[in-house]
Amino acid sequence: MPTFKMKHINPEGLFKSKAFSQAITVTGKAKTIYIGGQNAINSKGELIGVGDLELQTKQALHNIKTILATENASFANLVKLNIYLVSGSDPLIGYKVFQEMAGSLDNPPLVTVLFVSEFASRPTCLLEIDGIAVIEDKD
Repeated sequence: MPTFKMKHINPEGLFKSKAFSQAITVTGKAKTIYIGGQNAINSKGELIGVGDLELQTKQALHNIKTILATENASFANLVKLNIYLVSGSDPLIGYKVFQEMAGSLDNPPLVTVLFVSEFASRPTCLLEIDGIAVIEDKD
């Protein structure tokens, strides 16, 4: 039995979405995983999907999945995602890719989507995603 509890809060009077939760509380003995901004750079340092938001989203989410796996976590452990898209990008493309990769989560994470003019590190990147996940602390 887990030593922590994640409670997804979607109170009456606020929109209930299958894509995101309104708030989440975490109580008990838990480990927090802070995920730095992930873009479409693969393990060889190559940008995947130049000019293609769908391919770039797949690579960024693959990177996040890889990070989570190192801690025996999955997309279900995500508490918060911040998604930064280059202005003019269609956020529905990213949502579709997330649904394909994560499946339909009963309790989706908190999500904030922001539009930016470009990314300083790689101007050809169309998105960057950072996040927070929580797992049981077994230490």
